[in-house]
Amino acid sequence: MEDCKEAVTPIATNCLMDVDEAGQQVNSTKYRGLIGSLLYLTAIRPDIQFGVCLWARFQSNPKESHFKATKRISSI
Repeated sequence: MEDCKEAVTPIATNCLMDVDEAGQQVNSTKYRGLIGSLLYLTAIRPDIQFGVCLWARFQSNPKESHFKATKRISSI
């Protein structure tokens, strides 16, 4: 196992999921659109379903940290 490549994960392993009240507010319409697009993709990409549903919880008040984590899922 020492010579194998690391796998790309949809969610950072050191990521802390919280409300992030001190974070910078982002456009909730863009965030909801991104989450909606990713939810559509879960039909053919079940490996991203957990991450998408996890970050969909913050649609009412998204912060910059939530947006970055969601963008990580969409870049895979």
